[in-house]
Amino acid sequence: MQETVFELQDRKTDKELYSYQQGAIQQIFDKFDSERDDYHLLYQLPTGGGKTVIFSEIVRQYLKNHNKKVLVMTHRIELCNQTSTMLTSFGVVNKVVNSKANLDDQERYSCYVAMVETLNNRLNDDQLDISDVGLVIIDEAHYNSFTKLFKFFENSFVLGVTATPLSSNKDLPMNKNYDELIPGETIENLIANDFLARAEVFHYDMGLTSLEIGSNGDYTVKSSADLYTSPAMLSKLLEAYTKHSKGKKTLIFNNGIETSIQVYHTFQAAGLNIMHLDNTATKKQRKQILKWFKETPDAILTSVSILTTGFDEPTIDTIILNRATKSLTLYYQMIGRGSRVLNNKSKFTVIDLGNNLYRFGPWGADLDWGAIFKSPNFYMDRIRDDEDIESDFKLELSDEVKAEFKNSKETYFDIKETYETATFAGESSKVVLERSIAQHAYICIENSEDVYDAIALAKLLKEDIDNRIHVYGKCISKSTYNFLSWLKDDYQKKLNAYLRENFDSVFEEIHGHPPED
Repeated sequence: MQETVFELQDRKTDKELYSYQQGAIQQIFDKFDSERDDYHLLYQLPTGGGKTVIFSEIVRQYLKNHNKKVLVMTHRIELCNQTSTMLTSFGVVNKVVNSKANLDDQERYSCYVAMVETLNNRLNDDQLDISDVGLVIIDEAHYNSFTKLFKFFENSFVLGVTATPLSSNKDLPMNKNYDELIPGETIENLIANDFLARAEVFHYDMGLTSLEIGSNGDYTVKSSADLYTSPAMLSKLLEAYTKHSKGKKTLIFNNGIETSIQVYHTFQAAGLNIMHLDNTATKKQRKQILKWFKETPDAILTSVSILTTGFDEPTIDTIILNRATKSLTLYYQMIGRGSRVLNNKSKFTVIDLGNNLYRFGPWGADLDWGAIFKSPNFYMDRIRDDEDIESDFKLELSDEVKAEFKNSKETYFDIKETYETATFAGESSKVVLERSIAQHAYICIENSEDVYDAIALAKLLKEDIDNRIHVYGKCISKSTYNFLSWLKDDYQKKLNAYLRENFDSVFEEIHGHPPED
């Protein structure tokens, strides 16, 4: 009969645990000692804080002091292999339970590492003996896929670890499956003590009301693709990259494969060093692409959501959120990919093209995870929707267009405020567009020598006109596509007519003399 490998080997890593990691381990073991054997404990620590290091040391100490086995669960094969490697470096002999694993020798091991779906199949087929498992550790515990396995471990202490203890499903809050949360070190403290890099965020006001919400509570891939593959959005993405991160190692997150492929073609056509990666790539292709990304200083990698967990590349300088999300967890995971410190890297760039900053606040803001764990719906219900976010936008001319209006101190016109003022005064809503046309005409004339120049400038205002009509449509609660489309065409015609009729008088008002012939 073979003996179980309960003895620990020497640690093969010289990795020292930081004080906050040691403190977390002590807190968790205090719960082992004081709570019941089947207690469910959740531990939160930001991405990059070393969750795997912490629970690897917990496994080592647990096996040293308890005559029970340990099972570590992950939701992806990459995390499974990384966890096994880390445990081995801590001297913990472990067996990976994957779809190809031979379990004939399972009795020899005191620690198993398994992927959730494979484990579920093995347990339902009664292929793995878990009767002696005293501790179950769940990595990325916010994923709901783990909950179906809890019935197998009714007598085990369960430790879930996650950066964001918030379930994406309102019907499956984490406080239903865990008795208590221990919040770890904050992002701000980790940054202050040089454990994480600081994010420098550039965000753009994006019109996202065309996006649709799917059954999972997040934006659908199709509506995201319709928006983010449009020429205007691809152009904005390229412009944002060029302005803030050209030549720097960049990871772009998209919602859907089609969007990522279009991003790849757009950047490639611009002569930039880019590759695309999605979950259809073979292991060999994925390995080659990630090797290229690691070794190429100006590499741009466009992807979907497959690199949000189990992927660590400290050389990343820029994260681009080329998508919107309703998931706080995904928001933190995406940005967290750039937060690893490396030699002289103390900050990284985030470009937000999905209004995510407005939705969730700055990455690293002092979130009260304890309150969120206890009352997740209270937090979720307070997340702003797109219409509310966009109502606060001050839509300015692009830098390129604004350069053509250099004689104008102010080019902005507040449609919403003008509407409210007119309504309060008992005026017709039509005066709002009349005043908007007059203001557009004024800045065109202010920057022109004759009416032909002014009409040419008016053509550059198409995007600004579209924005104003969009806000106006919301004000009057009438925003069908056909009606707004007609309003935009009518606005442009009336603006041109206004310029022809009033150019000379407005020019003289501005300059104190009529235009020269």
